[in-house]
Amino acid sequence: MSAGKILLGIAGLLIALIVIAGLLVSGTYNRLVTLQQATDAAWAQVQNVYQRRADLVPNLVSTVSGAANFEKSTLAEVTAARASVGRVQLPAGGAPTDAAKLAEFEQAQGQLGSALSRLLVVSERYPDLKATAGFRDLQAQLEGTENRIAVERGRFNDAVQAYNTAIKTFPAVLFAGMFGHSVRPYFTATPGAEKPPAVQFDFGAKSAPATP
Repeated sequence: MSAGKILLGIAGLLIALIVIAGLLVSGTYNRLVTLQQATDAAWAQVQNVYQRRADLVPNLVSTVSGAANFEKSTLAEVTAARASVGRVQLPAGGAPTDAAKLAEFEQAQGQLGSALSRLLVVSERYPDLKATAGFRDLQAQLEGTENRIAVERGRFNDAVQAYNTAIKTFPAVLFAGMFGHSVRPYFTATPGAEKPPAVQFDFGAKSAPATP
């Protein structure tokens, strides 16, 4: 075999390797972008349902505060918790990449959820609220929203798991950093977090507090 044919063979092999490498890199890049977009879309849904809950709070507080002698400290706690949620600033344009920031967001949302749960428990002592159509409607909306929050948080964690797994496996692990992809944080589980707050009431056996 002549030297020329050997050189041509080597050149052809190099070209083939370059083409294969290019296809591998582009395929990996496209897959990571797709998974990243999926986490961003899941995060947007999480934000939507949390915003829906926040939007319900003013009407809920207004309706409940109309009950005679309703505990003002409980209402103040809910209002303060909602305000703290609004003060948590996360980068716009996609799912958070900073675990500390996500933890801060999650803590603020958890405080609001707990405050709302306590408000609704206290509301059981005010049977007159049961006759208020506005309260019943807000109760149903809040229950649906809490269920939706649990669902969307789970979907977000699933999307993040797929993304994080992809960037740690071969061949993506070779290129992920170069493409700007890094591990994203999950929502963390807390005891009882898999169950939405109970917002069903039984006013029948209760009596309203006596008016001083």
